[in-house]
Amino acid sequence: MGNQRNALISSKQTARGVVLASAPLYDPLKHSLFTSATATEIVQRISAGEWTASQVLEAYIARAAQAQNKTNCLTEVLFEDARLQANQLDKEFAATQKVRGRLHGVPMTFKDQFEIAGYDATIGFTHWANKPSTDDAFLVSLCRAEGAIIIAKTNVPQTMFAFECSNPLWGRTLNPWNAKYTCGGSSGGEAAVLALDGSALGVGSDIGGSLRIPASYCGIYSLKPSTGRVSAHGAKGCRPGFEAIRVSYGPMARSIEDCDLFSRVAFGQLDPARRVAPVPYRPVELPKKLKFGYYFSDLLVRSSPATVRAVQETIDALRKAGHECVEFSTLLPPSAMEVFVGLVTSDGYKKMLSYLEGDPQEDSLFLSTLGAKVPGFVRRFMCFAAQAFFGDHVFPRFFSQARAKSVLEFCEFTDRRREVEEAWYKEVWDKHQFDGIIAPVQALPVIPHGACAYLSGLASATVLFNIIDSPVGIVPVTRVDASLDQMSPNLKPGETGGSTIFEKWMYQNGPRTVYNPQEMAGIPVGVQIVGRKWDDEKVLAMMRVVDEALGPRGFGPGSWETGDNGGT
Repeated sequence: MGNQRNALISSKQTARGVVLASAPLYDPLKHSLFTSATATEIVQRISAGEWTASQVLEAYIARAAQAQNKTNCLTEVLFEDARLQANQLDKEFAATQKVRGRLHGVPMTFKDQFEIAGYDATIGFTHWANKPSTDDAFLVSLCRAEGAIIIAKTNVPQTMFAFECSNPLWGRTLNPWNAKYTCGGSSGGEAAVLALDGSALGVGSDIGGSLRIPASYCGIYSLKPSTGRVSAHGAKGCRPGFEAIRVSYGPMARSIEDCDLFSRVAFGQLDPARRVAPVPYRPVELPKKLKFGYYFSDLLVRSSPATVRAVQETIDALRKAGHECVEFSTLLPPSAMEVFVGLVTSDGYKKMLSYLEGDPQEDSLFLSTLGAKVPGFVRRFMCFAAQAFFGDHVFPRFFSQARAKSVLEFCEFTDRRREVEEAWYKEVWDKHQFDGIIAPVQALPVIPHGACAYLSGLASATVLFNIIDSPVGIVPVTRVDASLDQMSPNLKPGETGGSTIFEKWMYQNGPRTVYNPQEMAGIPVGVQIVGRKWDDEKVLAMMRVVDEALGPRGFGPGSWETGDNGGT
């Protein structure tokens, strides 16, 4: 069985390599004009007759191949189909002098889970290989109808339930800025290829941070819309039937204007299942002075200096621009994480892990799935030991809920989700009347490969906004700076109420200490911009406000070649 699996892996990767070999070598003098343009600019240039879709495509194909060589970010590669489509678009434009739609000639990539007719959607499972989809996902069809050219699908972690990016079929995807670190997950390959200008616009998904964490790790922009704004039809997963926390689908891009462009195309478009809120994009006008709330920690763990600085620099810039910023605190984030763990472990991960079918389980799933695997008395002892021997009262709160549950318990946790959501509106939105919230993406700016195995709980910072179903944008703010982001030598794990165990792993674990600003130097750090449910357009507008307030800082198309750790 192992030999058969290895042969299948080899054949899939070899087939990918054959297609990649058709890419021209990336030539900065010839190609950077196109790859340094946003998706919005590409459409404008083609519409003006200055560029052709084929010219743009070849530049992005060259860059995508280079991105793959550097980070291993691609799965299925569609270069030949893309060339045929670009040629057809050029013929149409030559005949009509009109673009097909709002995405005419834009080279796009999609997270591997999206079905594209004639190509696999394996999400890293070897036994799903060589079973090509027969139809396009709704978003794929929608984007193509608007003139987009899909050039590749991108890598994901096994089960799409980790914020690293590795699976047995396609291997591990690396961070574009530093190969020692992960690109994030689960939309990790998408973030990596965009950061390297190998795609002009991408699409990913998010149930606990999967659009937001990789966007921050790689220094790009993304939007997690309210669930129901964008179609899920034709996006595969490994938890069919799980509706307690719904997945959100949204754009990943190199500019806010491109996130906005995708949203104008996709919001409210009814798919065959009609599970999308029939509310198209609604333009919004913001008041001149906005009121932002902000905080530095989600109370699970102490945030690193780099994370704190990213939030503080954002607040300083907003205040300088004339906006009101108010620090606030709430005890709800740990409650949200407790509900999340309780719900996602409700079947003991039996459905999700059943899809491995002989594939070795990736290390990134270790802690996430451990609680549901061990006998109850072992789980209880581990919780007791964490409190008694480590003085940690946070870790047991979540780990104790990582177990299979009865239908009654599942319903109770579902109701607790509603309670947390309602409490957030009462205690935060209604009490303070914020326009938006500035929040850290994660306590750490990035993690090294393998760290998700024991630090999966750090997703709590993003999980919060899946539980309360808020639209959230990611804006890159700064980069880790070895001189500015040192951790205090006087730190005592757990002294601020966070998890003693997690904080020791993160900040005081000898040579295995995760937070290392010297090693992480140059890695991007972003922030979350949060709005009320259904205020997706307002979040996009607030992202612009934040981006403009921060000013030029080395992000966007072309930034990898000029960034701190960039190069070709």
